[in-house]
Amino acid sequence: MSDTVKVGFVPLSTASRGIAVAFCDDSLRLGAATDKALGGASDLIKRAAAAARFKGKDGAVLDLLAPEGIKIQRLIVIGTGKGSDHKEKDFLKYGGVLTGKLNAGTEAVTVLAELPAGPMTPDQVSSLAAGIRLRAYQFDRYKTKKKDDDGSVSATVSIAVSDVAAAKKAFAPRTHVTDGVILARDLVNEPPNVLYPEEFAKRAAALRKLGVTVEILDVPAMKKLGMGALLGVGQGSARPSRTVVMRYNGGKKGEQPVAFIGKGVCFDTGGISIKPAGSMEDMKGDMGGAACVVGLMHALAARKAKANVIGAIGLVENMPDGNAQRPGDIVTSMSGQTIEIINTDAEGRLVLADVLWYVATKFKPKFMIDLATLTGAIMVALGTEHAGLFANDDDLADKLIKAGQETGEKVWRMPLGSEYDKLIDSQFADMKNTGGRHGGSITAAQFLQRFVDGTPWAHLDIAGTAMGAPKSEINQSWGSGYGVRLLDRLVWDSYEAKA
Repeated sequence: MSDTVKVGFVPLSTASRGIAVAFCDDSLRLGAATDKALGGASDLIKRAAAAARFKGKDGAVLDLLAPEGIKIQRLIVIGTGKGSDHKEKDFLKYGGVLTGKLNAGTEAVTVLAELPAGPMTPDQVSSLAAGIRLRAYQFDRYKTKKKDDDGSVSATVSIAVSDVAAAKKAFAPRTHVTDGVILARDLVNEPPNVLYPEEFAKRAAALRKLGVTVEILDVPAMKKLGMGALLGVGQGSARPSRTVVMRYNGGKKGEQPVAFIGKGVCFDTGGISIKPAGSMEDMKGDMGGAACVVGLMHALAARKAKANVIGAIGLVENMPDGNAQRPGDIVTSMSGQTIEIINTDAEGRLVLADVLWYVATKFKPKFMIDLATLTGAIMVALGTEHAGLFANDDDLADKLIKAGQETGEKVWRMPLGSEYDKLIDSQFADMKNTGGRHGGSITAAQFLQRFVDGTPWAHLDIAGTAMGAPKSEINQSWGSGYGVRLLDRLVWDSYEAKA
């Protein structure tokens, strides 16, 4: 992982040298302090804007070589468009946009954190700084030769603000959340020969340094618990399965925890129902849900969130082998419910079934949210811009939707209903693990709902957003780290004790 952009804070009155970044609205206005720091650049910008047809639209960029008489060598102007109702996601985007304009080897950049109407708030500044770091991320640890045009940026970015102390205070928790996103990205990007269940569990155990209690269940422990659904998935692999349970207690003693569960299929061949060879290498990312949960637990523990939180991940490899699970097999889940295996490539729901039941019955959480790269069907329905949201609780669903709107990690609610149950009813067992082609993401969620034991629950199908999603202003990586910022915001807004 390359995190070579260093972000610091300086007073807004600081004179700029090297590269300066300023913000204007659709009338090309600069803030008063910005104009002063740049030595009166407003007229220059208006003249250049006319030639470049730059109109200050939201996220648009005007890139200028500064003329003689101005201390800076280069000026980057970012448009903020009309109005002033900007959200967290907007300032993340501005941070990503400016980083995308920096060249390899850039040394000194001053960002004048002022809108035309006045200085940015500390929260806006912290989002801007987070966007800078997120865009600068690269996963290049296995490259032995670096190219000059590989997109890497090395820079010291000074964000000039009206209140340095307030900006630092606001950014302190945000930098931990950003670290959690970067951790999740690293996990998704790792090759499967490096990150298999045991190694993944070892990396999750590193959270102990932050005060997280980590328990790792091996195969004998899971057999004793009766986790037949999860163990069936991994029985064809030479790499033994694991379940990792992480506990962070930052809330009141004895208070019910909130719980997050992640699907961690470290590599998915499809098993006996083997996938086509084309793009199978992407199945190293079938643990994006588990990666998010580990990144989220890092973020919450590092910023000392005032909440009690459970994070649980089921880690398996789905491989074809003489001992592999077969279509037609019947397995018994930890809940006692039996499952007929119709397709061994519908494996993620089997992993989640046992982990959901374990968390629901052992910890009695306020709610559970699971994340899984579960179905291709969700991408048919929603593309790659939204994660699919399924929930048995309207209040929880509404809070997730709101958090998605604020962070830009968007979700779209999909239906659940008893009429879909008949599609997964089995003539030989309590249910079968796939309902066929129609409504595939819905029947998968309907399956999971049978293992929540009445707990308020939401399921996020992140197959389109966690890996291979379109690149954005704040992510140029194959693994996006989707979900960390969304769920951290959910906890902050709705479930964290405030002083």
